[in-house]
Amino acid sequence: MPLLGPQGIFKPQLLTDGPLSITTAPGGPYDDAMGPDGLLSYRYRGTDPAHRDNVGLRTAMSERLPLVYFHGLVPGKYLATWPVFVVGDNPGALTFSVAVDDAQHIGLGQAPAAVAANSGPDDLRRRYATAAVKVRLHQRAFRERVLEAYKRQCAFCRFRHEEMLDAAHITPDAHPDGEPVVSNGLALCTLHHAAFDRSFVGLRPNYVLEVRQDLLDETDGPTLAGIQSLHGKKIFLPNDAAQRPDPASLKVRYEMFLKP
Repeated sequence: MPLLGPQGIFKPQLLTDGPLSITTAPGGPYDDAMGPDGLLSYRYRGTDPAHRDNVGLRTAMSERLPLVYFHGLVPGKYLATWPVFVVGDNPGALTFSVAVDDAQHIGLGQAPAAVAANSGPDDLRRRYATAAVKVRLHQRAFRERVLEAYKRQCAFCRFRHEEMLDAAHITPDAHPDGEPVVSNGLALCTLHHAAFDRSFVGLRPNYVLEVRQDLLDETDGPTLAGIQSLHGKKIFLPNDAAQRPDPASLKVRYEMFLKP
């Protein structure tokens, strides 16, 4: 049985009750997001609350059925979250509220009534799990979009093994301006990501690399020589100008690099 279907709310014919999974496609027509209550907000199928897919999600809510949630990162790549539960219905806003839970607490093999209602410690656990998924989703989405923009290679050395590539922030993630957008990111191999984060290597606003002077003066093995060889080189850039590193962010980061 497939887990993911062509529609956002997927109910295989083998199932007689609610759906099996829900999906948010990357760049899709529905603005699914984190709601003000700290839960995931999932848009109705269309605008008719009585559409069979929307009725199916209400069945999942009333029967407390666990679902799989596929979050689209980039075309063809999804972050699967399981189990999630439909815990609220807002016809006026055409949305359902969805909470993530811990698999060991969902009560499989028990009667539906044994699955905890959305209150007390169970509600707190679900909100915590949902918030953790939100963080992971943003991190994964940022990584996939940055790697896609840089054609899955290191911007400094063009290393192409994806399992050793990271999405590095130009303005640090903890900074108020450190938004997880492609223009604030660089696709870097793990070595050069560490060198960039620790200011061994700086990036000028004109996209030219600068190695710290004390490192240029050192004599060591091939790893150091590889870092030294970056000095004065221009990085590999995305084809889309809008995805290239933001010059204003690079200026701030370069000034941080120059500080003793």
